[in-house]
Amino acid sequence: MNQKERIARIQKALGVTADGVIGPATLTAAELRLGFSMVKESGTGTLKRTRDALHSMTPSTKAVEMIVAFEVVGESYYTRRLAKPTWPGGRSGVTIGIGYDIGYNSASQIEADWGGRIPDAYVQDLKGVAGLKGSPARDAAKRLADVGLKVPFDVARSVFHEKTLSRYAKTTLKAYPGVDKLPADAQGGMLSLVYNRGASKSGASRKEMADLAPAIEAGNLETMADLVRRMKRLWVGKNLDGLLKRRDAEADLIENARHDYAPGDYLVV
Repeated sequence: MNQKERIARIQKALGVTADGVIGPATLTAAELRLGFSMVKESGTGTLKRTRDALHSMTPSTKAVEMIVAFEVVGESYYTRRLAKPTWPGGRSGVTIGIGYDIGYNSASQIEADWGGRIPDAYVQDLKGVAGLKGSPARDAAKRLADVGLKVPFDVARSVFHEKTLSRYAKTTLKAYPGVDKLPADAQGGMLSLVYNRGASKSGASRKEMADLAPAIEAGNLETMADLVRRMKRLWVGKNLDGLLKRRDAEADLIENARHDYAPGDYLVV
């Protein structure tokens, strides 16, 4: 029995999808089985980690699935259109996997995330275009696709769950103290936003990102949702309808966030 089969057997026992990938759903189920848990604060119903759970956020499963859907649609579409490096446009870099932007990752981070998962020659090629954004990244993506660089969906998913999701959760929490005290849907909406836009709050184009900080500290979901929708001003009329839809979906998730969650409704990342 190989390692993936062993993991799948454990997942089956935990009652989660037996895909052989150790992602947040598997870790959350394992923590619950070991006695780690999320408790509700009295009066608010907000989920709060026990002192034994050494993680940063608890986004809803619905929100994480939304991130994947906006990034790659699904496995079939990914395999047909996104397995090779792409360039989404704008200030994006070469993008692989589930929204993994090489333009915003260092060579050492690329090595840590992808080394041993795809051929070493591919890792070196990706490290060579680290930091490229805009039209240089567009040209690099075409060049890498032409030489046959390809990331299988199961590898993309494993890096997303085991590497990038938790890293972006930490980035989100650092940029927005108190975000982990919000309902899981609202946490997930913010995680999606930072996953897509990053966490910078400087400059005119980032005004709403900066204004989100006090709204999050106050737990004001209505104001948060309004600020996320206001960001659409940046992309209206620029043939970036996907970003407009994503901001609306994130805002809806935040604004209509539930306060009661069963263990399977959220992930610990």
